Amino acid sequence: MKCTVKTFGITREITGAREVELEVAEGATVGEFKHALFKQYPGLSKLTSLFVAVNHEYARDDQSLQTGDEIALIPPVAGG
Repeated sequence: MKCTVKTFGITREITGAREVELEVAEGATVGEFKHALFKQYPGLSKLTSLFVAVNHEYARDDQSLQTGDEIALIPPVAGG
């Protein structure tokens, strides 16, 4: 299944695009998705934290992905 992934902040810098496409097995979990993502973009695995949101909600690694899900990478955030 082909996933379209929205990127923000440092994740956009690492991937070089606002959106990237990633191929994963049908019904893959978020953890499996992240493994494939880190393989394609090794720089992402070096981030101190990286959250995945699916359909506007933070997702756990054991959550299954479905065709048409909106996936976004939420990078570490600094503030003051």
